[in-house]
Amino acid sequence: MRQAMQAAPLGDDVFGDDPSVNALQEKIAGMLGFEAALFVPTGTQSNLCGVLSHCGRGDEYIVGQLQHCYRWEGGGAAVFGSVQPQPLEHQADGSLALADIEAAIKPDDPHFARTRLLALENTLGGKVLPFGYLQEATALAKRKGLATHLDGARLFNAAVAQAAGGDARKEARRIASLFDSVSVCFSKGLGAPVGSALCGTKDLIARARRIRKMAGGAMRQSGMLAAAASHALDHHVDRLAQDHALARRLAEGLAGLDGVQVEAPHTNILFVDLVGPARGKSAGLVDALKKQGVLATGLYRLRFVTHLDVDAAGVDRAVAAIRSCFRG
Repeated sequence: MRQAMQAAPLGDDVFGDDPSVNALQEKIAGMLGFEAALFVPTGTQSNLCGVLSHCGRGDEYIVGQLQHCYRWEGGGAAVFGSVQPQPLEHQADGSLALADIEAAIKPDDPHFARTRLLALENTLGGKVLPFGYLQEATALAKRKGLATHLDGARLFNAAVAQAAGGDARKEARRIASLFDSVSVCFSKGLGAPVGSALCGTKDLIARARRIRKMAGGAMRQSGMLAAAASHALDHHVDRLAQDHALARRLAEGLAGLDGVQVEAPHTNILFVDLVGPARGKSAGLVDALKKQGVLATGLYRLRFVTHLDVDAAGVDRAVAAIRSCFRG
């Protein structure tokens, strides 16, 4: 990847003439079946550009309480775009109940914000939203005149899991085909150092480009970063299955530990809940693990993520470290 970055031909993306950026945008748009794409520094900015390209002042978007573009992105759509979120509770599988979506759509009345967009996230906390559900949810939105946006930060993780050894790129395109816009992150499972892309129609991407500029995200010789993302698309999609296998290995290694409930991972994210007396160890557990070179986040619910810098030996070391902390 570093060699690809060093060899990347460069231009000025503000003027749209960086060949490496243009090549990446064409690649990801073509891969997912869209007319155009826009390279941005972060997934947060990609979602912001997406929501604000669909919605204007006084509009609202329907979203889940735990989705990244609502809970973890600083309220950007509301702060910068005066777009109101309408958050809904998630079902156990991470989906939003179709009845809840329909009930949240406002009538055409000046008392209400105008409901314009349904935003979903796949994967959500590592859980793959079933394809049949995505079909039903996006069809409902279309019937009600809503646009649809997918926060696909881990779209390729979902595609690899769903394809089950088949063509993950084809599966990613099938998922993306249900949505009017899709955000894809290159710096998570795909392993690039920086960057995401927003995919959509040419008109939507033209609006998003203006929003990116206002949000300070226009970059100059960003082809070096685009080359890393392009390398990731070429070489790091299928290997996501290894991350998923390692997450399962971690889950199996922690099974049966007193005071620990392990949620079987769908992809590369594992949640470990501390229950009973084990909750008393939570305050110092993350720091104790860090001293042993194992990084996790959380308090009573720990979050572990496997990725291309984690191997089987690392997972086994993590299992040993966690078990030693509980024995201590």
